[in-house]
Amino acid sequence: MPKLKTKSGAKKRFSLTASGKVKHGQADKRHGMVKRSKRQLRDQRGTSTLSKPDSIIVKKFLPYS
Repeated sequence: MPKLKTKSGAKKRFSLTASGKVKHGQADKRHGMVKRSKRQLRDQRGTSTLSKPDSIIVKKFLPYS
């Protein structure tokens, strides 16, 4: 069997936790921070985990996960 290729866009955007959940960066933090509330910016710090249905889709792009 040849090696499976990973989607390069997925490997840049997602990573896996030790328990197998998919981590991703928060959206809506690239520009236009003046319009956003301070609470929204605080809540979007760091990373979060994908929901179960979304993680099943993303794991197809990361074959050795």
